[in-house]
Amino acid sequence: MIDWTHWHNEPILTGGLIFLAWLYAILTGPLREKLSPGAAYPRRHALKFYSALICFYLGVGSPLDQIAERYLLSAHMLQHQIIIYPAAILFLLGIPEWLIRPVTSKQSLQTVFKILTNPIFCGALYTTIMTVWHLPSFYDLALQNRLVHIAEHFMMFGAALFYWWPLYSPSKEFPPASYAGQMLYLPAVIIGMTPVFAYITFSSDVLYPTYEYAPRISPLSAAADQLLAGSMMKLIGMSVAMIAFGVTFVHWYRDSERKNPALGRLSKSAK
Repeated sequence: MIDWTHWHNEPILTGGLIFLAWLYAILTGPLREKLSPGAAYPRRHALKFYSALICFYLGVGSPLDQIAERYLLSAHMLQHQIIIYPAAILFLLGIPEWLIRPVTSKQSLQTVFKILTNPIFCGALYTTIMTVWHLPSFYDLALQNRLVHIAEHFMMFGAALFYWWPLYSPSKEFPPASYAGQMLYLPAVIIGMTPVFAYITFSSDVLYPTYEYAPRISPLSAAADQLLAGSMMKLIGMSVAMIAFGVTFVHWYRDSERKNPALGRLSKSAK
């Protein structure tokens, strides 16, 4: 039976999140003057950063986790969506530029960072990690081994940070891609993720034994649950990417209008 009062308190999970919260508080508090003299406390950034940690914990530490581990692939997919979208995006948006500058400004790391933050690398890394972890052998191993499961989630979160870096980079040395580049990047990643989505959604077999033989806690069969999970992967991922695409398009249009006032006048006359 599902214990709806069970929240994980494992040292790796809770200790890691508490450490990140403590480190952020120290760096943006007592050490802020040393890192960025005169900088005010980044309230908006902090709200986003701590919200990211809460989202991560809700995804993998709440009762949702036992449903995802034991019963429903669709619940597990929801966990992944929470990690990849709100948690990763808020994490990046929660980092002030001056907080990451001591690392990104190091001359010895410039070449490495240039490669790691290239949109092609970011998209390829994200697509590869997500695809590999959804192969039946790796996915079911994570369900059977708690440490592997933790590694799976942290790798997905790390891959998601790379995925969103070309849009929400907090670094001046390695800033977000151009608006045009972002509008090409987002559909490219969606296309890159299509094979794994199709593999899960349209498979004639139940791919993951754990869910095939799990007790049914919903009206869905194992096959229907797998279909739902694959659809969630595609539809939620595409929806978030298209919202980001729309926001980028608006920024691109406003930037073009600012640089070319004639474009703005033409637009207004057309109305």
